[in-house]
Amino acid sequence: MGAAHLSREKLARGFLVCLWLWGFFSLSYAARSGVSKQKFEVKKHLNRLNKPAVKSIQSPDGDIIDCVPITKQPAFDHPFLKDHKIQMKPNYHPEGLFDDNKVSSTTKSKDKEPHIPQLWHRYGKCAEGTIPMRRTKEDDVLRASSVKRYGKKKHRTVPLPKSAEPDLINQSGHQHAIAYVEGDKYYGAKATINVWEPKIQQQNEFSLSQIWLLGGSFGQDLNSIEAGWQVSPDLYGDNNTRLFTYWTSDAYQATGCYNLLCSGFIQINSDIAMGASISPVSGYRNSQYDISILIWKDPKEGHWWMQFGNGYVLGYWPSFLFSYLTESASMIEWGGEVVNSQADGHHTSTQMGSGRFPEEGFSKASYFRNIQVVDSSNNLKAPKGLGTFTEQSNCYDVQPGNNDDWGHFFYYGGPGKNENCP
Repeated sequence: MGAAHLSREKLARGFLVCLWLWGFFSLSYAARSGVSKQKFEVKKHLNRLNKPAVKSIQSPDGDIIDCVPITKQPAFDHPFLKDHKIQMKPNYHPEGLFDDNKVSSTTKSKDKEPHIPQLWHRYGKCAEGTIPMRRTKEDDVLRASSVKRYGKKKHRTVPLPKSAEPDLINQSGHQHAIAYVEGDKYYGAKATINVWEPKIQQQNEFSLSQIWLLGGSFGQDLNSIEAGWQVSPDLYGDNNTRLFTYWTSDAYQATGCYNLLCSGFIQINSDIAMGASISPVSGYRNSQYDISILIWKDPKEGHWWMQFGNGYVLGYWPSFLFSYLTESASMIEWGGEVVNSQADGHHTSTQMGSGRFPEEGFSKASYFRNIQVVDSSNNLKAPKGLGTFTEQSNCYDVQPGNNDDWGHFFYYGGPGKNENCP
């Protein structure tokens, strides 16, 4: 009787051990297959993004810049662009017909090569007929919350100047210090933006300074075209200041992305790489550097074009990508944005602009100068009724001004966390 009881006990124990081992191996197999499935998804995505290059350039900041044939860029993965004929220059430039000589005189002087404020140029350049693309690495994609969300902004990240009720502050974890115009039809915007390298507290935070061209409501159908500079450890894996663009036609939900990380923007320029580091940057009470950005709608084709500096026409967003922006923008915003994740229960110490408040002025605070809009006659004009907005002026602030040299301008930014912004 006792022996039979013991053998039953042994059988039961053996069965439990087998069950535990089966569960353990099933779980570890599931975990392994989950990891390998993710690796497969990442690899597939990298193959989609990184196009075959005719030449690759190693940048001193660790980036690899691939020179990709212009017809092989990610834009042409879009089903609507399969038979698209690339427009190699805009038909019209603000203030008149686009003039090759006007551009070539500022970009290609016969006496000396123009200075291009991107680090990778120290080690080479891409030939005409190719475009420079920052190579996406596996780690870049793995830092994103998912493969699908890589290269995309989070929802609800546009400043809402009319909705500064206290309950909206930090609702989306994003804070702004901006100048804006609304109430008219806008066909472009321009500004010269002071370039800094703000300190970021958490890896999932960023600091940027940009122009927004907006159409539609701030609900689910917002159209936005954006360009400027940013420091984003999450997106790029470092704290370098980088040139960027962004677009969305559905309030950052399914459409759009940064730079060339999806089909959309068509690049025609072989000198400037989207997402590449800008150098040099400004120093406190030291040399100041700025970049000019112009975005405008070609009245003939309807595409939205972007120019960097005096003559680098980068390319265009085809008008079919948008709904409201097919016609015009209803609001323009210029300024800074940071993510405030409040990781330790306090306001972030991520800096906006130079990390200094506007009242400190030139060589200390960051600025936007020569702010202009493009009107329906395709002329650059001073903005009418320029407003300013910030959610918490004791964390980040904005101060506008106007003079002969700088036209409409403003200083903006701040340190984030301080005794008045706990």
